[in-house]
Amino acid sequence: MPSVSLHLRKVEISLYLVIWALVFSMPFFASRNLEHINWHRLTNDWFHLVSYLIIFLVNVYCLVPQLLLKKRYLVYFAMTFLVILAVTMGDMFIHAQYFNVHQLRPGLRPEGLQPNMHSPVRKPPLMEFIDNFTISILIVGAGTTFKLFSSWLSEEKLRKDVEKEQLKTNLALLRHQVSPHFFMNTLNNIHALIDINTEDAKDAVVRLSTLMRYLLYDSTRGQIQLSKEIEFINSFIALMQLRFSDKVEIRVKVPEKVPDIMIPPMLFISFLENAFKHGISYQSKSFVFFDLEILDGFLHCKVKNSKHHLKETPPDEYSGLGLDNIRKSLKLLYEEAYKLNISETENEFEVNLAIPL
Repeated sequence: MPSVSLHLRKVEISLYLVIWALVFSMPFFASRNLEHINWHRLTNDWFHLVSYLIIFLVNVYCLVPQLLLKKRYLVYFAMTFLVILAVTMGDMFIHAQYFNVHQLRPGLRPEGLQPNMHSPVRKPPLMEFIDNFTISILIVGAGTTFKLFSSWLSEEKLRKDVEKEQLKTNLALLRHQVSPHFFMNTLNNIHALIDINTEDAKDAVVRLSTLMRYLLYDSTRGQIQLSKEIEFINSFIALMQLRFSDKVEIRVKVPEKVPDIMIPPMLFISFLENAFKHGISYQSKSFVFFDLEILDGFLHCKVKNSKHHLKETPPDEYSGLGLDNIRKSLKLLYEEAYKLNISETENEFEVNLAIPL
């Protein structure tokens, strides 16, 4: 996060340098003609720009960070007014002295002013003050806008970083939520299988080991191979099947040839857990379908399960993270590039998720 803030600060300073370099170059082009450069006019214009630059820098690096961003609005506006007034009056005083020197001592007329040229006519002091004060206000407004926008970008980046850290915490909690009851039931089922079917019991132990290795090590990474995610899903479903009779139809469809692509871990487990948790009935025929396919540059996941009315489920409950947190997680990972559609009928519940590859 500090590196990001430093990067934004460098971009901000670079932008200021470019803008003010362009501003200071404009009088140079405006003061020259085919024969000479009017250095008197150029010096006078640059002197005014220096006073505006001072106002800009004081506002951007002192007043806005120390007062405006800390919501000390009255103090900010009062100090801004005083800074503009002081710099403007100082600019007018020094400019008047410079003007008088060249008016009273023609011999010191700058190079570029021809003898037949009229001496510059100075604006009335009130008009000059109003013009300078107005331009200063516009410069303060522009500088404040730039600074507030830069501050907003920095805070927005910081907010996203905090949300991503929270997402990591939520995923870590999800891994722990998967474990307790699921592992306890699975171990009980394996214990029962040992006397009935030794080979199935061995296979269940291997799958449980695969699942635990994924939860403890693989899922802590930012990205994981799709093949490992599929292996985890297959192990999870196979262990869940130990608990159910033949009345429960479980179907898994994944690509025969899994491409070597990386995805965020544990994207689909919440939907699958929800399907088993709320879609299985021991009294009625039930089903859970899990389909995974790659199509048009997207990885499509469809989880479909039967729906029963044996018990009421709280509307905001959606497995470990909850539906809102799942949407937030997907938004942090893919912004607007993902597609999530959840539909249900009286007897079925279906989730369709598509993520870009």
